[in-house]
Amino acid sequence: MKELVSLPASQTVHQDKRNRRFKLTAFRPRHMMVCLSLTVLSIILICAAVPQWIAPYPPGKMFADRIMQAPSSVHYFGTDYFGRDVFSLVVYGSRFSVLIGAFSVLIGGLTGTLIGAVSGYAGGLADAILMRLVEVVQTIPGILFALAIAAAMGSSLFNIILAVSVASIPGYARVMRGQIASIKTRPYVLASKSIGAGSLSAFWKHVMPNSIPPLAVMASNGLGTAILTGAGLSFLGLGVVSEIPDWGALLSQGRGYLGAAWWIATFPGLAICVFVLAVNLIGDRLRDYFDPKKQYA
Repeated sequence: MKELVSLPASQTVHQDKRNRRFKLTAFRPRHMMVCLSLTVLSIILICAAVPQWIAPYPPGKMFADRIMQAPSSVHYFGTDYFGRDVFSLVVYGSRFSVLIGAFSVLIGGLTGTLIGAVSGYAGGLADAILMRLVEVVQTIPGILFALAIAAAMGSSLFNIILAVSVASIPGYARVMRGQIASIKTRPYVLASKSIGAGSLSAFWKHVMPNSIPPLAVMASNGLGTAILTGAGLSFLGLGVVSEIPDWGALLSQGRGYLGAAWWIATFPGLAICVFVLAVNLIGDRLRDYFDPKKQYA
């Protein structure tokens, strides 16, 4: 008969502590809020990817006999002044809002990371020139800078993404520059160079990987800012020109009917708030996760 192999007492105690810690922290409000945020974010992404699966009606379909009808079991978010289903418009409008936020963060984050990495690692004259250019751009408020670019280039999805991403570049560049400048002088980087590693090798193997966590946190929070900026431009009439309006345009169209049909502007506004709140909560959790001074479940 085979003998049962038992774990050492120290490992058993350690495992018990881990299990107890999981039970104590699994249902903390903070963890539950993160789970709820991930669920909300997933639903919005599904709406943006396959809106025809979620929306009960085509976004352009007009019901002449249901103009400005209040929310009901037939029209969950009511109808607008053309008789269109507001819920379907919000579902289809999520696509442009998500595209603006995601690509703005991607383009702005990559460009700002490149500028900050070159500035922080090269130092000297390159650092001085690049940071002065970044500071010049940073003196202009982001929403004002995006507004100027969108007004000059015209209203289109590409121009809105470009305007929002350019406005976000200075923030990423400064964070990346500070991270690189700090990490490149640490002992393990200097040790790798002392045993023969080249500057580029040390950069890719040691400096760059340790600079990513703060950028991940900033990108998650920057997504909410990009959504708000894109919605603000659409609210002012500089958004995407399309038969299917995004959330900012829906909010702008419904503001004149707040007294007679509050639901036309309220539900697109709530969609923006919920999306930004979910993204920010996830970003806060990422910040806590990457903070070595805190303990996590």
